[in-house]
Amino acid sequence: MMKPWPVVAIVLVAFCLVAAFIAGCSSSQTATVPTESSAGSADSNDEVLAQAYADRAHDLMVEGQGVVVRLLADDTEGARHQRFIVELSSGQTLLVVHNIDVAPRVDPLEVGDPVGFKGEYVWNQEGGLIHWTHHDPDGFHQAGWIEHDGHIYD
Repeated sequence: MMKPWPVVAIVLVAFCLVAAFIAGCSSSQTATVPTESSAGSADSNDEVLAQAYADRAHDLMVEGQGVVVRLLADDTEGARHQRFIVELSSGQTLLVVHNIDVAPRVDPLEVGDPVGFKGEYVWNQEGGLIHWTHHDPDGFHQAGWIEHDGHIYD
């Protein structure tokens, strides 16, 4: 007759391996940069985003704020995305790519408007881009948003 402790140990090890696999598959880099309305400042937002640029980071969740400096045409290939460029107080620019098949369009949006954002940072030579500025309909990805004129678009 087999003693029960080896069976318990095998089940426990298997459970731990499955839990570690699931955690590893769903993890992504996360950096929460507080917005003006919370404990942080625009300078701390800019520092994290400058470091993300220096590190050529990707899949990094960030928050921040900037001023719209350019409105671009929507990307209509595949999922539709509203696109615009924001400039941080540091001078770094970010391309914001906001999925308008999942979230409402930020409207009206004008050059010179301040916006807050939470989304996933992806490095590029021009300063980076921010996407996932919306909820995930499938519930797998951390939600983002855009704040404009007192409204949250997510």
